[in-house]
Amino acid sequence: MSMEHVVPIRIYLVIFAALILGTAITTAVAYVDLGPLNVVVMLLIAFAKATLVVLFFMHVRFTSRLTQLAAASGFAWLVILIGLTLSDVLTRGRTP
Repeated sequence: MSMEHVVPIRIYLVIFAALILGTAITTAVAYVDLGPLNVVVMLLIAFAKATLVVLFFMHVRFTSRLTQLAAASGFAWLVILIGLTLSDVLTRGRTP
């Protein structure tokens, strides 16, 4: 049984370039003072990069629906945890 690439090499290179671009954008955002939104912007960029890695390098895009559901539920849980953490961090120092 021969193993073929599910994704063409060109797509891997495009995704790699997008990840490098995402890293450059994250570095550029680090030098811009957005106040408490710096963390939010960097987490959004990291989320987009993680999505690309999971979909293409881990081949979740081309697997069964059950595997896609497991990956999506992992991301949903991550969003919940980050949301709860940000709700704590962004409201520190405020008095009711």
